[in-house]
Amino acid sequence: MIVAQIARIPPAGVAAFQQFESVVLPLMPRYGGRLHRRLRSADSCVELHIISFPSNDALDAYRSDPIRAEHLHLLVESEAVTELLELADVP
Repeated sequence: MIVAQIARIPPAGVAAFQQFESVVLPLMPRYGGRLHRRLRSADSCVELHIISFPSNDALDAYRSDPIRAEHLHLLVESEAVTELLELADVP
C-alpha cells in the first residue's frame, strides 16, 4: 500500500514536530515500511511524506509501536494537523 501523509504545522510547533519525526521515521522498517519521499515547504510548516507498507496491518502496527506511542506527546505539542491518504499508481 502507498500512503501520502500531509502535515500542516503551526510555526511554533515545527521544532516539536521535527523531533517527533526524528524518532518515529526510523521505526518504519521494523514493520516493512519505507519512506520514499519527504518534502517540506520553505517555512517548514507543511511536510509531505510518500510512504509504503506491505499492508494495512503493518501500517497499524507501526502506528501502535510503543516507542512511537512514548513520543506521541511531541506530535500533540506541535499542534500539527495531519492527513493520511491511501493512494494507488495510475496506469
